[in-house]
Amino acid sequence: MEKVKVGIIGCGGIANGKHLPALKNLSEKGRVELVAFCDIIEERAQKAAKEYGTPDAKVYTDYKELLKDPSIVTVHVCTPNRSHSFISIDAMRAGKHVLCEKPMAKTFAEAQEMVKVSKETGKILTIGYQNRHRPDSHFLKATCEDGELGEIYFAKAHAIRRRAVPTWGVFMNEYEQGGGPLIDIGTHALDLTLWMMDNYEPRMVVGKAYKELGRSATTDFGNAFGNWNPEEYTVEDSAFGFIQMKNGATIILESSWALNTLDVGEAQTTLCGTKAGADMKDGVRINGVRHNQQYTAQTTFGAGGVAFFEGGEAQTPEVVEANIFYDAVTKGTELCVKPEQAMVVSQILEAIYKSSETGQPVFFD
Repeated sequence: MEKVKVGIIGCGGIANGKHLPALKNLSEKGRVELVAFCDIIEERAQKAAKEYGTPDAKVYTDYKELLKDPSIVTVHVCTPNRSHSFISIDAMRAGKHVLCEKPMAKTFAEAQEMVKVSKETGKILTIGYQNRHRPDSHFLKATCEDGELGEIYFAKAHAIRRRAVPTWGVFMNEYEQGGGPLIDIGTHALDLTLWMMDNYEPRMVVGKAYKELGRSATTDFGNAFGNWNPEEYTVEDSAFGFIQMKNGATIILESSWALNTLDVGEAQTTLCGTKAGADMKDGVRINGVRHNQQYTAQTTFGAGGVAFFEGGEAQTPEVVEANIFYDAVTKGTELCVKPEQAMVVSQILEAIYKSSETGQPVFFD
């Protein structure tokens, strides 16, 4: 099988922490070649090309120049949220398949346009919600599909950090990112929840974002990633949403980078159905009633306490994500994260921000 030639647009933290290591795994298996790297900071692109690229890999500072290379089949968009949509659209119109990092876009309208262009061009578009590919997520999704929980009518999407504001890059920049923890980590929790419920039809949203801690004058932050500059902190530090779906189901979304709480958890969901409930605490816990008694069944995903053994060579979520994308490109197989699904996530996140700004609920047609 001929190796797929890959271009990377954006060579910062998410590229080096997720996409490039995953692609290195695929490259070692003969699936891909990383032939082009683009970043507005040329040194970052050069460093990535040297570490991950082919010997003749090209380096760019203008992504449009990278897209002119007809040999490039796929592009990974790893830039700040503001540029996800127009770079992905330009890439698809240039004949490339796209794996765009989450969230899909800064706005719902941009996400809609991405879906439209994917259909017009026939190019594959998927979004980087790699938490779907964790072992606990696979197990819980199979549990939902088996009908063990019944109809899921209430859920919580958890994305709560006590004090872990990302102080690097543009995370605290509202113009570049569109928001803070809601659009950064709340997006993962909401994606997981909607996917488990298989429900992408929201009716209305009420939301509230808070900027209580991020702009505090104190420097006693206790932040996991070091102190931040309050003057540069232009996004929320926590946000919460109440989402009602068209079928009557309710979802509560909670997100924070900095919140005075001990109840923390990230990229997790709690599901309550007519037959049983489930959460992602310490693996996956299923609760229900059997033989007139309440029960809790817990599934863990380690090696079962076997001495000196941590488990087999299970692929990491980002490698699974990359393999699914490249299977779709080379074999025509189905995507896991469909752009229409990611578009609804962006729609709901935008509505939470809008509701917070106006003090009013947001209703969908």
